[in-house]
Amino acid sequence: MDTEIVASESMTINEVQLLLAEERTSLALMRTGIAVLALPLSVFSLLIATSKYYDPSNVLHLLIPLGFLCLALLVSGIYLVFHSLARIRRITRLIHQIKLEHSTLSKYLDPS
Repeated sequence: MDTEIVASESMTINEVQLLLAEERTSLALMRTGIAVLALPLSVFSLLIATSKYYDPSNVLHLLIPLGFLCLALLVSGIYLVFHSLARIRRITRLIHQIKLEHSTLSKYLDPS
């Protein structure tokens, strides 16, 4: 009987470790999304800072594709951030559910 309890607790700890590893992966994905979001902002700030050195009508054939590329980067960055936030919330709910089901392990986990 004791070996079953120990095996069950061990399995539960492994499940929580797996969920925490997935949460770390989601946090890395969020960090990547934030970096992707920062890239178009830095490109546009560079364009604004150097705008006195060029005439926008002369380089419109370059600015339009650059604008579409920055828009695509913004959309993908927003998607990455919100997707990772949704995954983190789901993982947090699963960990909370495990804490409620296994009261003996709740003393090892965060009380929140």
